[in-house]
Amino acid sequence: MNPKDRIDELTRVLTQANYEYYVLDNPTMLDFEYDAALRELEELEKAHPELARPDSPTRRVGGQAVNTFAQVIHPVPLMSLQDVFSMEELNDFLVHTRNAVANPEFS
Repeated sequence: MNPKDRIDELTRVLTQANYEYYVLDNPTMLDFEYDAALRELEELEKAHPELARPDSPTRRVGGQAVNTFAQVIHPVPLMSLQDVFSMEELNDFLVHTRNAVANPEFS
């Protein structure tokens, strides 16, 4: 598939996933799949900036959120490995966690 068609496809898939997640509160794509698709789109747009679309999910910060959830304040910061895809990112996560939390426990 050529870069333009792949950018169009990823934009469509990610936009639909955002709608299902944020508006319908019915995610249909795993977080890992979403993150991988978003990274692929970012890489394609970086390699082909002339093909980047104004409606790209990489250019949006959020969407219409569901307001039916109660606000929760976490006494300890919640940190996730969901967006870690390399050993360097894992090391950065561990350093950040150890600096942010006294005696962090990993499970």
